[in-house]
Amino acid sequence: MCRHCFRSTVFILRETVDGTTLLRQHNKNLTEITGVINSFISIEDFVNLKDLATAVPPEHVPTDISLIFQEGATCFSIGCNNAAGTMFRLCIDKISKSLLPEEITNGLNYRTRRDLGLRLPWLFDNGRLPENLRDLSMCVKEDGNDGAHAGSLSNKDAEDLLEFTIILLERIYTEPERIKIAQKRREKRRTEN
Repeated sequence: MCRHCFRSTVFILRETVDGTTLLRQHNKNLTEITGVINSFISIEDFVNLKDLATAVPPEHVPTDISLIFQEGATCFSIGCNNAAGTMFRLCIDKISKSLLPEEITNGLNYRTRRDLGLRLPWLFDNGRLPENLRDLSMCVKEDGNDGAHAGSLSNKDAEDLLEFTIILLERIYTEPERIKIAQKRREKRRTEN
């Protein structure tokens, strides 16, 4: 508890190697130490509003995209709508880039590969994204741009970006992986009988 404001803080601590040795030598645990405990522990972090992030990325999402999503969810949970929108747009950008073919393809030039606003229609037109997400995707792209460039996102705009990003992650990563897992279970059952 702070001696000045009388509020408490929850710290995430880690025992130091030297601290663990000292505790063993004195046959004590950390709560039995009187005085300053800084020589026994290192402060890793503290619990604050960022830890209230309510949205978690869907299953089977690549780590890099998952980390970006978590940053966006954290921003959203504490009311940083523009930052959240920008992070969710970055998720969409990375996902859509991963869906592009590496080879030279008709209608897919450098500008289309680089620009999300051109890339999304190409992906829909070529069946690489579910058609029923087309209308929402363009609104979301615009909201993401507004968050990054104009700083004018409302909570509802950021929530729309969050929901679209979750749906897109589920469609692109979670559903196909669940199908693969189910097929493997089915094959395993068939071979066991």
